[in-house]
Amino acid sequence: MRKKLYIILATAFLLTFSSQGFCKTVHDVYFKDTDYELNVYKIYGAEKGKTLIIIGGIQGDEPGGYLSADLYADMALRKGNLIVVPRANFLSIIEHKRAINWDMNRRFAINSKEYYEDKIVEILKGLMAQSDFFLNLHEGSGFFRETRESDMKNPMRFGQSIIADADVYYSEEKGADIHLGDLARKIASRVNEKLDNQDYHFRFNNHRTFENNTPHADQRKSASFYALATYDIPAFGIETSKEIKDIEAKVRMQTMVINAFMDEFGIMPENPKVALDTPRLKYLVVSLNGSQNIIIRDGEDIKVKKGDRLKVVQIEANYERGLSIDILGMGTANDFQKEFEINIPTKAVVRKDSFKCGEVSISIAESHDNDAMKTNLQPPAKSPRFIYLILEVNGSRQVLTHEEHLKIIKGDKLKLLDVVAEGVNARDIAVNFLGFVGNKMNNTGEDRGYTINTAKDMWIKYSKDGKGSQYPVAINYIGKRIDEIFVDIEEPKLNYIVVKHSQGGQRWYANGDIISVTPKDTLEIIDVKTNVNGNVGVKVNVSGDELDSENKIITFNKRSTNADKNAILVIREGIVIGEAIIQIGESVAAKENN
Repeated sequence: MRKKLYIILATAFLLTFSSQGFCKTVHDVYFKDTDYELNVYKIYGAEKGKTLIIIGGIQGDEPGGYLSADLYADMALRKGNLIVVPRANFLSIIEHKRAINWDMNRRFAINSKEYYEDKIVEILKGLMAQSDFFLNLHEGSGFFRETRESDMKNPMRFGQSIIADADVYYSEEKGADIHLGDLARKIASRVNEKLDNQDYHFRFNNHRTFENNTPHADQRKSASFYALATYDIPAFGIETSKEIKDIEAKVRMQTMVINAFMDEFGIMPENPKVALDTPRLKYLVVSLNGSQNIIIRDGEDIKVKKGDRLKVVQIEANYERGLSIDILGMGTANDFQKEFEINIPTKAVVRKDSFKCGEVSISIAESHDNDAMKTNLQPPAKSPRFIYLILEVNGSRQVLTHEEHLKIIKGDKLKLLDVVAEGVNARDIAVNFLGFVGNKMNNTGEDRGYTINTAKDMWIKYSKDGKGSQYPVAINYIGKRIDEIFVDIEEPKLNYIVVKHSQGGQRWYANGDIISVTPKDTLEIIDVKTNVNGNVGVKVNVSGDELDSENKIITFNKRSTNADKNAILVIREGIVIGEAIIQIGESVAAKENN
């Protein structure tokens, strides 16, 4: 029953992929705000193709795997699809341990919901069912060799190898052999040509997991064995060596192997950038007693009264993913967005994965010690100092400061989340987006929490230029404006449409261009390029003939040839941002018959 369900999910997923016509990423979050939160990135390619799932961090003491997987979460694809799970076991990554309750990579052979590892495994199984290929990224001990050379170089070591459970696997479902060994050797050969150090060369490591005399029987509980044996998809473990201490070198080699597999599978990406800057905390936003937000920078001290309630509501660092915070002596491994009563001095330690990247001290000041509390809690004698406005643009968080300009495209959706001002109670601060009214029955001038559709919800007469291209957002303290930021709105524009003609070739058409076809022609929309980031909210339609929502193929018939106007329309929030006009003429054969 479970397999049938996964097959149904896989079919729905692939239909979704095939319907895109342009690149898109969907970010799914499971077990949100838990220590083991799972983030999954589904990247839809502009052209149809196979689907590869990449999993990193299933064992938390192997940073080469999860740092490599993380590079693919932001990738744009020209062809094919990716499912990327950068940190399958985030809690074990934070703790830098192979396992917490159980080794997650040994939980695929059981059906349990007792431990958090099992809940995640159930999600991963469903993702495998939506895929055509599987890569599990690891770090292994030593260096794999076919024959024993030394204690660190022998057949029982895993490092610098491409692991599969068989050389050749017969798929009953496909009625054909899957040549895992040939594929792994081919990939290893391609990568090794680029590696000068022969000690780092990759080799095919056949675990012979299905055989009775395998030395790796434990692998029958692993993710790659499950993917191959259950869904008949080629599955490989990619192992760099733990003995290689240069983390950037390991990540670079992992990506070389991944890219070679992607090329072999016909998945065409823009290559990920390998940039492993040292993780650095910029600041924390801390909420005190549910009202006051305070900015604390790395190495600073926050003084609170005994019994104050403290919650870290935002972590700003030079990385977006893999961040956690541990308030020592309280909570769990990840205390982000959790409120604690502070009665003793402690520290808040910020980690990027398992690496410490910042720390702030939390000390107790006596209630009568006004000087000690002055930095964080005493209201200012004059107007407070505005520090940051926190907002979202199409779900992506941004932080703006004094008189900064936010540039967006008309139709983007904004949400004002919070404001940070120095030493001020948040209840006395109002954020007013001039030109927008959240509550039309009672306009209080407070616009936090509302989703603002910049194509439909704006009052042009309140824009700064009177033309709807710039709006101020006022930061008010007890009715008095203390600062402002500006939202600059640009009109959405079509750059071009990429169209494949049934008679051969792909062509691109700018706004207003004419596409000449005959009644028997078929067009397929391959890509749409606009000035909208990620084409969020962009839709494609055809006048005179309906667009097939599953594969974006346009056919022509007598009804369409008699239409007053045929055009491919690119639309966002009801606004036509561009079009390519379809001009239908007679075929050569039809002219000769006439």
